[in-house]
Amino acid sequence: MKNVANATNYLNMDNKELFKIYSNDKNNKEVRNILIEKHLYLVNLLAKKYINKGVEFEDIYQVASLALIYAIDRYDITKGFEFSSFATPTIIGEIKKYFRDKVWTLRVPRRVQELGKKISEAKVFLEQQNKKHPKVKDIANYIGCSEEDVLEAMEASYGYKPISLDSSSNDDSEDKEIKLIDKIGQEENSFANIEQKDFVNKFIECLNELEVKIFKDRFFLDKTQATIAKELEISQMTVSRLEKKIVEKLRKEYEKNI
Repeated sequence: MKNVANATNYLNMDNKELFKIYSNDKNNKEVRNILIEKHLYLVNLLAKKYINKGVEFEDIYQVASLALIYAIDRYDITKGFEFSSFATPTIIGEIKKYFRDKVWTLRVPRRVQELGKKISEAKVFLEQQNKKHPKVKDIANYIGCSEEDVLEAMEASYGYKPISLDSSSNDDSEDKEIKLIDKIGQEENSFANIEQKDFVNKFIECLNELEVKIFKDRFFLDKTQATIAKELEISQMTVSRLEKKIVEKLRKEYEKNI
């Protein structure tokens, strides 16, 4: 009856009182269990941030729960800060460590893994700051590395635990027998042509009438500079100069759209 009474009293106490008791008596499993139960919401909240990363939620939850226990055992109430402020980085750190050391199917260098985390943080910051999805060069400039390093880390992100192509598509369709491999489409070459045509049409809008004629005659009709000069009744040198100007405009426009 005494134990039941103690348990009831503990349940009526706030977190500070419970941590004071546990700090003075680390063998008090009742108080420890109550503290764990009271803070499992924190585990659930932080674990959910890592859903759809190639790991079952239950595994992440278990890692986060063990981290919570570790944080409770290490928490020093005399420091003056809230337990949640102390536990959060501890739990997140253990989850990230689990992903870093256990989850990668392909062995990726630690340097690349760490860069991948910086890229993810940079994407979020830059997207919020500029209100648009950042380009590779924007991410590279923000982090302070080369575009090649950013692309390497992005490619390496596929080293997380893969999903079998023979597994179910796991969607809301009535036919549950559909596999992921059935949803893989074939590359349509005409798509690239459509994109190029759209780019060229937009680029032509930036040219004047004379530049449009030279651009089409030189790059689509394969006319020589001499032929174009004769048709326009201008010198071949003028055609050559305008062609260089058009090419430079084309290069700048292309770089803007990369």
